[in-house]
Amino acid sequence: MFRNALEPWHLLIVIAVVVMLFGSKRLPDTARALGRSLRILKSETQALKDDGASDAPDDTDAHRTAPPDSTTNR
Repeated sequence: MFRNALEPWHLLIVIAVVVMLFGSKRLPDTARALGRSLRILKSETQALKDDGASDAPDDTDAHRTAPPDSTTNR
């Protein structure tokens, strides 16, 4: 049914419609804004990954630390 759904001439039609709708003056600005947004998204996801990795407890430290002494809490 959708064997050759997206052929090269389909892409040409889509590009022509986009140029007619937005005009050739606004396309570079739109592409620039999209690029900035993608860079921001990429940097934020990388920051979340780095932040998540630093917050994760390390398994090797968990069994090295001694349990708290219950006699000092009196």
